[in-house]
Amino acid sequence: MTQFLIGIDHIQIAAPPNSEEQARKFYGELLGMKEIPKPENLQARGGCWFQCGTQEVHIGVEADFTPAKKAHPGFTVHALEQLKSRLIAADFPITEEPPIAGRARFFTQDPFGNRIEFLEFD
Repeated sequence: MTQFLIGIDHIQIAAPPNSEEQARKFYGELLGMKEIPKPENLQARGGCWFQCGTQEVHIGVEADFTPAKKAHPGFTVHALEQLKSRLIAADFPITEEPPIAGRARFFTQDPFGNRIEFLEFD
């Protein structure tokens, strides 16, 4: 069988209309992702894009938005405990889950209620 897939270019996380500034504060300022320009032909759709390592995170506006409660991105980080403290200080909820061998992790929610996981490998 031919292997077609070679990696992930981006993930898209849905958000409600007019939420770009909240996305910039959370994904840009709080998490430290660099905002990158959306292509001009897609700008009218709203949302914003960020760089995360070699991948991109696209925050896409959805008119009848419902937050993802189970599906989620898992972001690898360094200094997991510092990030957790930063999120707690900014009043974001932290959920601890059973550990996975070789990695520490926790979950939070973005400003729109989407589930987000952060992991640090041993």
